[in-house]
This record gives sequence, structure tokens and C-alpha cells, in this order.
Amino acid sequence: MKFLIITGMSGAGKTRAADVLEDMDYYCVDNIPAALLPKLAEFCAGLGGRYEKVAIVTDLRDAGGVSAIFEALEQLKAQGCVYEILFMAADVLTLIRRYKESRRPHPLQAEAGSLEAAVALEAMRLERLRECADYLIDSSSLTLGQLQREIYRRLVGDEDGRTLRVCVMSFGFKYGIPAEADMVLDVRFLPNPYYVSELREKSGMDQEIWDFVFRHGASNKFVELADQLITFLLPQYVEEGKHMLTIAVGCTGGRHRSVAVARALAERINAQGHPAELVNRDMNRQEGAR
Repeated sequence: MKFLIITGMSGAGKTRAADVLEDMDYYCVDNIPAALLPKLAEFCAGLGGRYEKVAIVTDLRDAGGVSAIFEALEQLKAQGCVYEILFMAADVLTLIRRYKESRRPHPLQAEAGSLEAAVALEAMRLERLRECADYLIDSSSLTLGQLQREIYRRLVGDEDGRTLRVCVMSFGFKYGIPAEADMVLDVRFLPNPYYVSELREKSGMDQEIWDFVFRHGASNKFVELADQLITFLLPQYVEEGKHMLTIAVGCTGGRHRSVAVARALAERINAQGHPAELVNRDMNRQEGAR
């Protein structure tokens, strides 16, 4: 089991780092008391591989302070638990700005008297923990996409190993545009198999419908152009830090044209190395799809 402890300065991006790790298939728990770390590690290890990668956020919000964290680390060592520490940092001005923007009090502000003094006090108390960290990331000037890339680089060793999961969803406009759609493509301009009696009951997953749709030059040209656009966009979305993209392809009833085109696009996206799932939302509705 890979056990990662995320700690560091308040406002430096610990929760954001946990979100990135969750997308990397880590089981993440935010703001857990340090005293519970050994129990949690023991619990996860005892589940027979159910939790292969675990990331825990703990910091000075714990009532026991930094001493409680070190006590927990000693217990983890005694249990034979191999762990790593990711320490999130940022410069003083960035931390002050983030707290002012969030309008939330710093956990040490009441004790220190001012926000700047609280940041300085926390930095002093965490200095020893910072020195023990396996990974140190300064988030001062990082966007979410850059933070994601940095975490991949540190923990995986290959920042280019990031993948964007794509869902290509066919749908019928008569049933409404999917709420989760990031991009909507309208293929109602293509010739409609619905008006061919022997094809009406078939779907875009059948070869006869595929042949009907793609024997028209406009269909092939549309898929070509859509593929060019998607090919351009996918690395941009990865760079920005996006993990899931839903491309919705719609015709009138979501049974024929949209299914065939969505299927063609999903095949092309998979060929590029981006996992693409085909979902046919309205294909099996029994309301006379068109």
C-alpha cells in the first residue's frame, strides 16, 4: 500500500493536491486528526488491497499541533507502515492574499494576533516537518494544471502520463441536451435513416445504419473536422488540469445519426490514447426516435 501524508502551510493548496491525487486513484481523507493516522493506515492495510494508494491531509488544525503529527509518524514506523510526506508551501504574500480572498481566518490568527504573524508562526512550527518531507511543492505561482503536472512529475515521474477521460454521448434533442455536456455537436443536418422503413427500428450501432450515415460525404467531412477540433483541444484540457470531458452528439431522437457519429468519434479518440467511453443516452427510448 502506498501511504502519502499531505501537510504544509495553511492556504498552500493541500486540499487541491488531494483533489489531484484523488483523480490519480488515491483514496483521500482531508483534515484527519494526526492521532488517527496509525489506525487508518492499519485499517486500509487490513482490507487486502482494496486501498492500494491512500493520501491523508493533516496539519496544524489538529489540536495536538505538530507534536501530534510526529507522534503519529513514530507509530506508523513502529507498525511497519512505509509512508511518504508531501509538504505544500507558498510564500508569505501569496498566503496572505489567499486568506484575504477567501475571507476565512487563519487557524493560528487568534493566537498570533494578525494574519502575517499567524503565517510566520505556522512556518516556524512546521519547519522541522518541512525538513522531513519527501516532496516539497511551492504553489505560489502554480495554476491548478501546473500543480497537477508537478504532482505527477514528483510522484509518478512522468508528467506526460496524465490522461483525460472522455465520454462521447449520443442524445436526442427532443429529450433535452445532457446537463453534463462540455461540448455539443448537432448532426441533425445529416440524412435521416428514420425515414427509411427497413432502417427505422435499427440503431446507430447496427452496420446498416453506419453504412447509411457514412455513405454521405457530409458525414465523413463532419467527423473529420470534429476530430481535428477534438485533437487540438484534448492536450489543452490536459494542460489546464481537466480530467473528464463530455462530448455530446445530438440528432432528433438520439437513435440513428448521433449514435453512429458518436461511435466514430469515440473510436478516433481512443486511437489517440485518450480513454473514451461511448454512452448512448436515448438510443433505446421507445417514442419513435427520429
